[in-house]
Amino acid sequence: MNAIGNRFSQLKTKGEAALIGYVMAGDPTPELTPIIAEALIRGGIDILELGIPFSDPIADGPTIQAASTRALNAGTTPKKALEIVKAIKSSHDIPVLAMTYYNPVFKMGLEKFFAAAKACSVDGIIVPDLPIEEAAQYRDAAAKVGVDTVFLAAPSTSDARLSKIVEATSGFLYLVSRLGVTGTKFSVEDSTISLVKKVLPFTAGRIPLAVGFGISRPEHVKRIAETGADGVIVGSAFVNIIGRCQSDVKAMIAELEEAARNLKKATRPKSNSVC
Repeated sequence: MNAIGNRFSQLKTKGEAALIGYVMAGDPTPELTPIIAEALIRGGIDILELGIPFSDPIADGPTIQAASTRALNAGTTPKKALEIVKAIKSSHDIPVLAMTYYNPVFKMGLEKFFAAAKACSVDGIIVPDLPIEEAAQYRDAAAKVGVDTVFLAAPSTSDARLSKIVEATSGFLYLVSRLGVTGTKFSVEDSTISLVKKVLPFTAGRIPLAVGFGISRPEHVKRIAETGADGVIVGSAFVNIIGRCQSDVKAMIAELEEAARNLKKATRPKSNSVC
């Protein structure tokens, strides 16, 4: 079992869901990303997901698209993003995922990309635009170096295809809570809860289930965790803070840490909810 699986297992024994925090590597600068990561870790995130900026992010909403643009303008390359992971892992024992699109992976070459990812202590990779039907070589290259490959399922995924995705994914299954792109929402829709309940029998005893897209508030986290998900993924809420506070880094760091702390509290059972 790799670091990601170990972290989910540790949390399960405590009755907690994992809080997976996403930020864009290099936003607003590569030098600041490790400091941002430290704030989220102090706040209590269990797993860190770092986006690798890309010019055509089809799964991302306006908030993360803007973060990608800021990171690219700051000179962040895929290689630099992986080096940021290495810097974070040198100081913190936390599983780190890199989220990228397939174009940069293909351009670098599968073997070279995964060798670089492993050398920088990346624990898992998410590639939202790579279907499992075309991922055999990708999965083989990752398995050779011991890096997890996290695949996504959506509300439109059929039961037959969901079974194949669950079999293919490693680390966890990323369940997209709604159709569309990333972004904050005011509430968790009942359809999301029904979706989690539908998918849980496919993942139970096989792979952890983590839910993302539109989750931004402690009450969202609490409701999804209570439904039985093993993890929740929060991205746009953190990225919004970074974008809004670029001119005041001290305020940014304080707000990120507090946001992570409040979200993490919502993953814990009631008996452990007092800080």
